[in-house]
Amino acid sequence: MVRFGAACGSGLGSSFMVEMNIQSILRELGVSDKVTVQHYDLSSASPSDADVWFVGKDLEYSAGHLGDVRFLKSIIDMNELREKVTQACKDKGLI
Repeated sequence: MVRFGAACGSGLGSSFMVEMNIQSILRELGVSDKVTVQHYDLSSASPSDADVWFVGKDLEYSAGHLGDVRFLKSIIDMNELREKVTQACKDKGLI
């Protein structure tokens, strides 16, 4: 099982929205049964919590410690998120 994490400053609104959007994209890709998705606040997120992280570009300098981070120019741009989730799934051998 591959673990995706979404992180934001507070771990509430934006990371939860990104989590739900990732889950929707995973269903479209047919791999929702192979990936778990959780949202976190950046201050308590740990590299061991997820295999791939999705974080807004505004937090780029605060999220580097997480490991494999896919930075989003816009957290509301579904096309960008779809592209990055699809690439992450390819990188992890899911599609």
